[in-house]
Amino acid sequence: MTLAQDLENLEQMRNRGSLSETEFQQAKARLLQTPPATPLTKVTALNGLRRSASDQWIGGVCGGLSAFTGLDAWLWRLVFALMLILGGTGLVFYVLLWILVPMETPGATATLSSPR
Repeated sequence: MTLAQDLENLEQMRNRGSLSETEFQQAKARLLQTPPATPLTKVTALNGLRRSASDQWIGGVCGGLSAFTGLDAWLWRLVFALMLILGGTGLVFYVLLWILVPMETPGATATLSSPR
């Protein structure tokens, strides 16, 4: 819903008597004060990708991908193993991610930037 639609709905609720004048003013002020959510771009979403310090077998790449995407780490390990067996690209991608993706800071909780 857009801000205009939200304000129109509040106005209708006030006219029907569902909201008192005070409640209407508070809800309107709350709507007008909240800044609109900025959509994540692909670049800012990828900035949340980190290698896992707690869920790692070799470099933490699969654990980091697990936290970032919401898929289990064993599934990412299986994907890399299959890619390794079926052409060797799994090793190349894993090493590149190991080098290019930074390690998460200790004590930091993983936050997802993409919807599950």
